[in-house]
Amino acid sequence: MKKQYRVKKNNEIELILKEKKYFSNQFFTVYKRKNLETNHFRYAISVGKKIGNAVVRNKVKRQVTSIIDNLDINLNSNTDVFIIVRPKVNEADFITMKLQLEYLFNKHKLLKGDKND
Repeated sequence: MKKQYRVKKNNEIELILKEKKYFSNQFFTVYKRKNLETNHFRYAISVGKKIGNAVVRNKVKRQVTSIIDNLDINLNSNTDVFIIVRPKVNEADFITMKLQLEYLFNKHKLLKGDKND
């Protein structure tokens, strides 16, 4: 995805967290916030040190980014999403990660075919 689809600033991430609209499972927590300033989907990923060393954390970030790229996300939904990766993700393979993240995005009604609120 292009850089315009990333949330970079800390204050923007704090705004997403303040909204307190989230769903979680054993691998991820996904926060969502409507952003009327942009007209497209944006996301940020947080991988804590409990996941592993820098190599492992970067691998998980690349995998999550790849999953988001391949999901059928409604990119015109002007929504900001913050994904927190939980330590249990070390026990999961890529397919399990994809299914679990897709499940959470579906709960937030971010995938195409869902009616956005």
